[in-house]
Amino acid sequence: MSFLNLKDKKFLVVGVANRKSVAWIVAKILEEEGADVLYCVRSEKRREELSQLIAAKRKILVCDFEKQKDVEKLGESLSLLPDLQLDGVLHSIAFANYSEGIKPFHETKREDFLQATQISSFSLVELARICKPFLLHSSSVVTVGISSTEVTAENYGYMAPIKASLETSVRYLAKSFSQDSAVRFNSVNAGPLKTSASAGIPGYLVNYLYAEKLTFRKKALQTKEVANLAVFLLSEVSSGINGQGIVIDAGMGFNYFDQEIVQKSMQVDQ
Repeated sequence: MSFLNLKDKKFLVVGVANRKSVAWIVAKILEEEGADVLYCVRSEKRREELSQLIAAKRKILVCDFEKQKDVEKLGESLSLLPDLQLDGVLHSIAFANYSEGIKPFHETKREDFLQATQISSFSLVELARICKPFLLHSSSVVTVGISSTEVTAENYGYMAPIKASLETSVRYLAKSFSQDSAVRFNSVNAGPLKTSASAGIPGYLVNYLYAEKLTFRKKALQTKEVANLAVFLLSEVSSGINGQGIVIDAGMGFNYFDQEIVQKSMQVDQ
């Protein structure tokens, strides 16, 4: 038996966008470990794209979490799967409207904030609700958040407080589910990553390169590293971890006063 003991376990992976996404790499690791993966993507187009990348036997469901009808339909689709029992769920969904560029937080539009909150944060609550009948007593639910050092990053805009609400929801869900189960909820709070989603954030590349210099190892955080942590939290080996936001940033958050960065910032000669 392997350390993670994932063979023949069943997981729902929500949010695969492409082969660069955290969700995709998590799914691949789970399958390599012998687990059975059920996929859920945002649209029919994504389903068609994903079907070209995975084995034909894998089930792909569709749900746009911005639409209440889609959420309820997902629950119905899960109920139609014979004897479905889930050992874990990965929630990797986020969206923000940056079509007008990054604005000061106080200029955030109501419709943009509410849309991003629904898709990026409250979707975890809804996903937990519809999956509850299918979760085994000691299942694990993991979501993907951000490290605290990104909270006030100007180029991240209004998504920072929304991601903060996602992490708070993790703790409330852990408490809520504890009334009648041992289902765990945790978030993987990652530093800046090079993904297709991040490429759409104005000015993100500069912050990504800066974050790389702040890591202890002077090498940027890799998506595979984030996926590895998510898989660990999905496994029974992490049974003692619940309601937590686990930071993974290669030490970036503890290296504010890196000598090289300070000198360049202050233009101080050695």
